[in-house]
Amino acid sequence: MPTPNPAALEFLLTRRSRPAKTLALPVPDRAALEQILTAAARTPDHGKLEPWRFIVLEKVALTRLAALARSRGASLGLAPEQIDKGTAQFADADLVVAVIAAPQPSPKIPEIEQILSAGAVCLALLNAALASGWGANWLTGWASQDRDFATAGLGLQPHEFVAGLIHIGTERSAPPDRPRPDLARITTWMTE
Repeated sequence: MPTPNPAALEFLLTRRSRPAKTLALPVPDRAALEQILTAAARTPDHGKLEPWRFIVLEKVALTRLAALARSRGASLGLAPEQIDKGTAQFADADLVVAVIAAPQPSPKIPEIEQILSAGAVCLALLNAALASGWGANWLTGWASQDRDFATAGLGLQPHEFVAGLIHIGTERSAPPDRPRPDLARITTWMTE
């Protein structure tokens, strides 16, 4: 018989991301964040390729990235509302961990498996932050998907891309739960 972990299961059944705009100071210190990152790095990684990495963005870096998002949005001819939203994601944050997908050449491990592992790291990081008592949210947005922004702002290599921006901070207000998927609609049971 398996040994259940009721507290872990209850956490997973009730976990809820916190909107990034509701997060404030304080944020985790380096020791607390390293524990969260350590938990996230335990994500399944077929072939032990580590096809992802972390960039911790503190306030000074976030302010720089907000200015870059504003100038990139203008040069791309984006609508002012879109530019404002992309800029605010960095300007209004106090701590963000960028999860960088960095697929490695491998004759055995397909790139798609490595990319899925990077997505799993995002969720593991989000859940580790929430389990540690912080508010957290997983975002992306146009700026993180813009190649010039990723190269100039984050120093990404050509084969790398942003899998997620995990905002972490102190929750100012608890959001209501949102509707969840209808399990019967999304589940197929194959019995033969």
